[in-house]
Amino acid sequence: MIKESNFKNYLFQQFELQEEHWQKLQALVKYQRFQKGEFLLTAGSICQHSFFVEKGLLRFYSISVNGKEHILQFAPENWMVSDRSSVFFGEPSSFYIDAVKDTTVVMLDERFLKTLAEVNVKFATNNELLLQNHIRHLHQRLHSLLGENAEERYLNFLKLYPEVMQRVPQWMIASYLGITPESLSRVRKKMSKN
Repeated sequence: MIKESNFKNYLFQQFELQEEHWQKLQALVKYQRFQKGEFLLTAGSICQHSFFVEKGLLRFYSISVNGKEHILQFAPENWMVSDRSSVFFGEPSSFYIDAVKDTTVVMLDERFLKTLAEVNVKFATNNELLLQNHIRHLHQRLHSLLGENAEERYLNFLKLYPEVMQRVPQWMIASYLGITPESLSRVRKKMSKN
């Protein structure tokens, strides 16, 4: 078990968790390593966990009927990713989550979340805020894909994921932006001239 973790620090900051609460939760915290390319979730399966990235990088994506990948989210260190609908409703997911790099995650299941709610009164309020921020992010992402040009989407990507740029291949960035790798090259070339 990792003694001092990003996840522990995250809980203490987000929910003002006390050490006594951590002692109750620690037994429910499961760390798991995934190698580059290994799946945490596949389409058609029911998502059982939320994944907190302790170290590494994940991506959350779908694959269209013609086989094209559409990356919806990257999850670097200290980010969480999950198919919340699949977890909540117990329905098969339409998405994939895999490791872009060798990654260590904290696997959070329903039992952990229930225990966290029992030991920490701020959890419900802060979790609601986190959920609302997640919904806001999804709305912004949808607006970006439907209403912004490739340059604007690229600038938004750089703001949201400044550390991811150097860690993923260009085709993944293009997939996230909803453009071809060739279009991404043109956008980057044009922006470097300005």
